[in-house]
Amino acid sequence: MEEFSSEDSGVQDVGPQINGLVVQILKTMSVLLVRVRQKVLEIAILICVILLVFWVALFLYGSFYYSFMPTANFITPVHFFYRTDCPSPLHSMCSFPVANVSLLKNGKHQVMTYGQPYRITLELEMPESLANQELGMFLVKITPYSKAGQIVDESARSAMLHYRSSLLQALGTVVFSPMLLTGASEQKQSVSVELYSEFKDDSYKPTVGAVIEIHSQRIQIYRAHLFIFAHFTGIRYLLYHFPLISALIGVMSNFTFLSLIIALSFLQFNLGSRRLPVKTDMQQEEMNEPDDLNDQFESQNEGNAPENVDTMDCNSVEMEESIPDMGVEESDDPRELAEDEPICEAGDGEMILRHRHLSQDTLQSSQALTDTKDKNYYRVGCSSF
Repeated sequence: MEEFSSEDSGVQDVGPQINGLVVQILKTMSVLLVRVRQKVLEIAILICVILLVFWVALFLYGSFYYSFMPTANFITPVHFFYRTDCPSPLHSMCSFPVANVSLLKNGKHQVMTYGQPYRITLELEMPESLANQELGMFLVKITPYSKAGQIVDESARSAMLHYRSSLLQALGTVVFSPMLLTGASEQKQSVSVELYSEFKDDSYKPTVGAVIEIHSQRIQIYRAHLFIFAHFTGIRYLLYHFPLISALIGVMSNFTFLSLIIALSFLQFNLGSRRLPVKTDMQQEEMNEPDDLNDQFESQNEGNAPENVDTMDCNSVEMEESIPDMGVEESDDPRELAEDEPICEAGDGEMILRHRHLSQDTLQSSQALTDTKDKNYYRVGCSSF
């Protein structure tokens, strides 16, 4: 029985310790959970801010690229027309082939930017027919015009088919005969005519269209296209020919700049919030300083007061304020003067101030003074060394 009772007492002693340990563990776990939640929330906010800054940097770079970079290239088909009402049966065309090309994107926006040089090229797909081979050189003319119909500029270039001998044509026909029979290939040549090497649009007369004319009535054409290529230099050259590297540098620069601004703003906000309590504490300290000084001054006065009293020495110097003698006679009034004269005793080191009160009928002046006056005599004879 004693063993069981000792075991029960041991269990009872361990129980509160276990309960306290469990409570402490639960508190620690709750604190850790709160801290983990705060850290997760802070990380989530940081990730959201980083993504927002990244998208803003990407938007800024895209806006800059769209506004700074002009149209790099523009391709439009060219459809020629000509007159066929001529009386001569020898020529099927009574005029030169002419085409009117619009240089507006979607019919609204201008293709060319002011001050930017452009290369304008006309590409002609011409069959290797006998007529074209006998044609030789021909002239291609372009005339840009403004919205008001004013001629901006004129340019003319010559072109012709590439020469190929009859033997080379025969060999090419034999080799490419399967493709020619299936229609995958044709006996044609692409003739590229560079009309402008560096064309700059005029800001006073912006170009909205161009008239293209081929000075030949015997030319045969499959199809034609007008190509406008921007001739970039400097930053535009890098942005156009190295788009990925330029985009990476531009987005990272914007991201760094925006992150720096946010970091500086956050630091300044924190510093400003920290300065406010400091200022309030300083103001409270300044307000408490006069009270402390007064307390110190009073304590010093209390401490020095007995010493000053002990060190004071009285002199037998008497200062009296009296009325000059103008024939005033002392009265024989039985009322006596109540005197409180200052008496200085050197041995005691104490100053006793006594007041002397004069009655109304003590002094009378027969000539100048008609009214009664009260006079106080003070005799102070103490000085400290």
